[in-house]
Amino acid sequence: MADSFELIVNTPEREFYRGSVTMVELVTTEGEIGVYAKHIPLTAVIAPGVLKIHEDSHIKKAAIHGGIVEILKDKVTVLAEVAEWPEEIDVNRANEARIRAERRIKGNEANVDMVRAESALKRSLARLGAVD
Repeated sequence: MADSFELIVNTPEREFYRGSVTMVELVTTEGEIGVYAKHIPLTAVIAPGVLKIHEDSHIKKAAIHGGIVEILKDKVTVLAEVAEWPEEIDVNRANEARIRAERRIKGNEANVDMVRAESALKRSLARLGAVD
């Protein structure tokens, strides 16, 4: 059995997750990272993406939409702007948001806020990725 560590995931509204895990995977602004027990200390900015929580042989997925992560040797703390379990995600709404964002990005209209459109696309893809 792999070494485990404590994972805490909080949002402004709730304690989303707390438990003993063997690995956690998430997306930072620098790229995707995987964390095992005894990882070097690190603080990073979270980008919208899928959070994968490894509990022994089981993997839980959740969508997270930004925040920060603090990694210590025996504990990882995620402070997320938004975190959603797959059963909390409206797949049709997420897919419609993806289509709208892609249309805005491809349209190249002068009045479109590209940063906002790209951010909406990343959030919708995170939601859809967590449901798969």
